[in-house]
Amino acid sequence: MTFAETTTAPLQFAVTKNLAAKSPAERDALLADPGFGTVFTDHMVDICWSEKGGWHRPRVQPYGPIPLDPAAAVLHYAQEIFEGMKAYRHADGAVYTFRPEQNARRFNRSARRLSMPELPEEYFLQSLRELIAVDGAWVPSQPDQTLYLRPFMFAKEAFLGVRPAKKYAYYVIGSPAGSYFSGGVKPVRIWLSENFARAAKGGTGAAKTGGNYAASLLPQAEAAAQGCDQVVFLDADGNIEELGGMNVVFVKKDGTLVTPESESILDGITRNSLLELAADRGHAVERRPISLTEWREGVASGDIVEVFACGTAAVVTPIGALKGAGFEDEQPAGSLGLSLREELTDIQYGRREDTRGWLYRLDA
Repeated sequence: MTFAETTTAPLQFAVTKNLAAKSPAERDALLADPGFGTVFTDHMVDICWSEKGGWHRPRVQPYGPIPLDPAAAVLHYAQEIFEGMKAYRHADGAVYTFRPEQNARRFNRSARRLSMPELPEEYFLQSLRELIAVDGAWVPSQPDQTLYLRPFMFAKEAFLGVRPAKKYAYYVIGSPAGSYFSGGVKPVRIWLSENFARAAKGGTGAAKTGGNYAASLLPQAEAAAQGCDQVVFLDADGNIEELGGMNVVFVKKDGTLVTPESESILDGITRNSLLELAADRGHAVERRPISLTEWREGVASGDIVEVFACGTAAVVTPIGALKGAGFEDEQPAGSLGLSLREELTDIQYGRREDTRGWLYRLDA
């Protein structure tokens, strides 16, 4: 069963301005120290889908609560997916995002896995442009600040039967975000979760759905209780999967980068981009299973010289220690991850030429 649309004609968005929008002074005060995920722009995108009408009623409207029936399918059967991406203001004032077509394709892969309607890539990209058209002033101009964009979709049909819903809502909201690391990038301590799994073979691990993150919250709390910043998961065979919300990359002494490959791992756009940059520098890249034993023995022998996590929010985070039941392994400090981070962020912010066509202008 597929929900993919065949038409890609541009949508005609109705725009309702927020009469209670922040004044420029109020907005500037919020942008001075936005934190992450607690401040939101004045508007949001809203598009409906129904079995009979397909994608319809596209609009930009004031940011605010979403009316939802208590029997809405998402509340009972968790049909929900989302994406995370950033808008960057360049020195000339223009606003760009980074490889959004990859987010659009991953969004649709998530939709297929959860038996939800696919949003045409053109509609996904248009929805981002429409939000920036009214809320572009919310994109920060300070160094290392961005407007975090959160497209998401959920089942809104009111029914209690176990089947795919027949009505869905797609939204895009924006949240200005400060630098992920105050005072510079710091290595993190990782807790090895051996009692909990983030996802399983044949499950929803490769989909960006809220349930995967909900499953990681208890292990994350366990990690915090052990004095760690993040948690890393294993699969049923004892191979490394990913952190609660980031991919992991190992650097070997011969310069090879190794990253876990599994159908239950989210296909990270940041990770893929970093690996492309590394390959362009002449580094070999391997996507394959890597066991906990290989990780620990590789660090002990010196074969693994650096380990870092990567994702949209932090881009690259060095891993300084791996802690598990009865052991704690200090991780070697390397420089490749941070060097790749600098190259990638320079491209995203327009400080370095984009030779791959990764940037997509949102305010044009």
